[in-house]
Amino acid sequence: MATITKRDLVVELSNRTGLTQNQVFDMLQHVLDLITEELSKGNEVTLRRFGTFEVRVAKPKIGRNPNKPGSEMQIPPRSVVRFKPGNEMKAQVASVLPKLVSHDGDGDGSAPPTAAAL
Repeated sequence: MATITKRDLVVELSNRTGLTQNQVFDMLQHVLDLITEELSKGNEVTLRRFGTFEVRVAKPKIGRNPNKPGSEMQIPPRSVVRFKPGNEMKAQVASVLPKLVSHDGDGDGSAPPTAAAL
């Protein structure tokens, strides 16, 4: 599976729409900025057929410093962005499972063994 970057999206959208890459980049950046702005206000952003972005609060918890195993520290609550995919996205992504399973070699869907397991 490949990683698709913002640049890849700009090139593909430019090819599909006939707009210049600069125009597409500006529009895409404005959309991303607007989504970020609304989330920072605590608003939910719903894109029909795609999904919903929402701000949630991660509860405070006790953390441990790996460099000082005996010490504990309180991690304060924080805001996190959660994405919930829409039904159409869920259906399309579900079709990827057979491809992922065939790539791992044994077909059970698990990751390949680590060096420690060998």
